[in-house]
Amino acid sequence: MSYAAIIVASGSSRRMGFDKLAAEFDGKPVLWHSVRAFSSLAEVSQVIVVTPTERFAWLSDLGRKMIRVDGGTERSDSVAAGLAALNDDITHVAIHDGARPLVSSASIRATFAAAKNTGAAALARRITETLKRATPAGVTTGSVSRDDLWIMETPQIFSKGLILQAYQNVGQGDAQITDEVSALQLLGKGTNLVENPSANPKITVQADLGALS
Repeated sequence: MSYAAIIVASGSSRRMGFDKLAAEFDGKPVLWHSVRAFSSLAEVSQVIVVTPTERFAWLSDLGRKMIRVDGGTERSDSVAAGLAALNDDITHVAIHDGARPLVSSASIRATFAAAKNTGAAALARRITETLKRATPAGVTTGSVSRDDLWIMETPQIFSKGLILQAYQNVGQGDAQITDEVSALQLLGKGTNLVENPSANPKITVQADLGALS
């Protein structure tokens, strides 16, 4: 088996008002921590960072496994660019949000192990909060059962052949996808969920930075 990781980090952070991937904790940018989680693993032989050159410069101390590619207009375009840069010998690829810096080595390895067995696995956590439906004005109209509901995280890891097939299918249609599990769903294929025992939030708005402290 030969493993690779694609770190998606080409967004503009418009909702933050500043570059969220540059936000620091423990003296390093958010993106540095997200990339290091994969580059530090001996079993990962290639790390593709989909990001502008100025962000890639932050990662100069993380070793020689990394290459940079330009992203696209949509997230799916950026992932497709990363997939096109995979080495020929790669058998499984992890796709990870650059704005999820708290992912652990143990969770990454557990997801790789599941993908090795099933072809498709994704880190996720169960929904534990009470869920309500509401009107556009914010008035409750009913409850939503949380049974069998999960919050998707990354990495999402697949055999190379399967994720390439899924993205070829995405490119031939007009469906909008928000993650790679959705791309597989368009093929009628499911993904094995690996429960994450620790927080792995995506930094999206200013308040999310509190999770890093």
